[in-house]
Amino acid sequence: QVQLVESGGGLVQAGGSLRLSCAASGRTFSSYAMGWFRQAPGKEREFVAAISWSGGSTYYADSVKGRFTISRDNAKNTVYLQMNSLKPEDTAVYYCAAGVVVMSEPRRRSKYDYWGQGTQVTVSS
Repeated sequence: QVQLVESGGGLVQAGGSLRLSCAASGRTFSSYAMGWFRQAPGKEREFVAAISWSGGSTYYADSVKGRFTISRDNAKNTVYLQMNSLKPEDTAVYYCAAGVVVMSEPRRRSKYDYWGQGTQVTVSS
């Protein structure tokens, strides 16, 4: 069992930056690949980024590539999402997720076993 708690969301102006954190409970954090998804009002939850258990592989949605960076610290049981050059269309609730067999299809929500409650990110124009 893994529990995930996101933090770091907030209100930022377009062009600004935020860093989201996702703290995981449990001693098996390093066994899980981790992902970030987001959901804007009236839209489906969409993939943002994923990272393998070791941190050696990362994947990004085209919409955030070059602006967002996913990373993890297994010693701290934490995964991060550094978001730069934020745009109003990045406004959403951001969720972190954990899964064992993820990296073959990191964009597929059904690959993830555990989800956090989400943190709101609002980007003003």
